[in-house]
Amino acid sequence: MHDSPITVLAGGVGGARFLQGVVEVVPAADVVVVGNVGDDVEPHGLHVSPDLDTVLYTLTGWIDEDKGWGVRGDSDRALEQARTLGADAWFWLGDLDIGLHLARTEALRRGEPLSAVTARLAQRLGLDLTLLPATDDRLRTIIGTAQGEIDFQTYYVRRGHADVVTSIRFDGAETARPAPGVTEALRDARAIVIAPSNPLISISPILAVPAIREQLAARTAICVAVSPIVAGRALRGPAAAMLESLGHEASPAGVAAIYQGLADVLVLDEQDAELAARVEQLGMRAVVVDTIMRDAAARERLARAALDAAGIAA
Repeated sequence: MHDSPITVLAGGVGGARFLQGVVEVVPAADVVVVGNVGDDVEPHGLHVSPDLDTVLYTLTGWIDEDKGWGVRGDSDRALEQARTLGADAWFWLGDLDIGLHLARTEALRRGEPLSAVTARLAQRLGLDLTLLPATDDRLRTIIGTAQGEIDFQTYYVRRGHADVVTSIRFDGAETARPAPGVTEALRDARAIVIAPSNPLISISPILAVPAIREQLAARTAICVAVSPIVAGRALRGPAAAMLESLGHEASPAGVAAIYQGLADVLVLDEQDAELAARVEQLGMRAVVVDTIMRDAAARERLARAALDAAGIAA
């Protein structure tokens, strides 16, 4: 790993696709990803880390490009058999995907920390960048709805993120410690980038670990955030509706307000160019580019713009 890495906070499909662009601009060996574990879930006793796995699969060529998650060409025979036999198998797990979860769960039950297991899985799959979970401690995103609190995957998968979100909290965050390497990756970074991931459910769980937030606030490197909201809409998932229901503005200005004090630059889409002045009033430099990652070339262009804004010359 580079002594002064480019450290990226990322979660979800948007984060993984952005990272595909990053590794086209700079060597993958120079990149450290701090991934969200608030989405982790244990269906049928298997430990699933969806955001870590999406980065793993996307950057090693295993990803189902159409869905943005899971293994390309995977089957669901095991899941269908479980349903036939009466299991409440609502969380989709492909057969090859289950193989990874079996390996992870076995190692965790032996007492290995998630960071060590993730490193080994990454090595086996041929991942060239360094992927770190935000914490090895148990941290779970809990969503408040009109009917009460539910865990993240019940909200997102089982109920199709149809509930109006009234609150979000991160169970376990207050006592969680950064996983090995995370503090150093932020402290020693040449640049820090917050990927175009949902700020409330992909990035906030990472920042809910107190020592991570403190280290980011005390950064010496420039931190560049990329807005996942374009023209009032999220390009994927419920980010816009969630921002609004929780009292934030569903715009790059709303994203900038969430990252105030933690980011120095916000990259926003050309369709939101008129919001640049409002972003700058919050103390961030605004960089206006085309942020929609339509294809590999667009992903690379966006990554290049973000890294340029951080002073990284490719």
